[in-house]
Amino acid sequence: MALACATATFSSFAFRLAAPSSSTRVSYSSVKLPLSNNVNSLHLSWSGTISAPFLHQKLATVTSPPRSLTIVSAKGYKIKTHKASAKRFRVTGSGKIVRRRAGKQHLLYKKNNKRKLRLSKMIQVDRSDYDNVIRALPYLKVNRKAT
Repeated sequence: MALACATATFSSFAFRLAAPSSSTRVSYSSVKLPLSNNVNSLHLSWSGTISAPFLHQKLATVTSPPRSLTIVSAKGYKIKTHKASAKRFRVTGSGKIVRRRAGKQHLLYKKNNKRKLRLSKMIQVDRSDYDNVIRALPYLKVNRKAT
């Protein structure tokens, strides 16, 4: 049974420019890598060194004019949102940050209905806590001048 195997050839070459009186050396080497995983089917080939006299003229170098570097938009790094804070705070239509009141999770049997109703309502975050909440939630659409 014949094994059909496609090979890809990668060749690399290097040449060295020497003085006008000497010759230029060019060496070639290539490696054939099969597409299969068989290690025994790796083939290496090499061709000898080629020597030829080099033309007696100077090489012209092309220089491009210096370009000005203009940065159109420099985006900073993304800031991570504190997910626990994102679940606790909301923004109203006018841009105020609101939160739930504490004390409505357990031991409700000893609290009267008026107190439980008051604890159910959302209240605005105090101005002294605005900076901490905004730092934890950087992408929150907040009106910073809202009172």
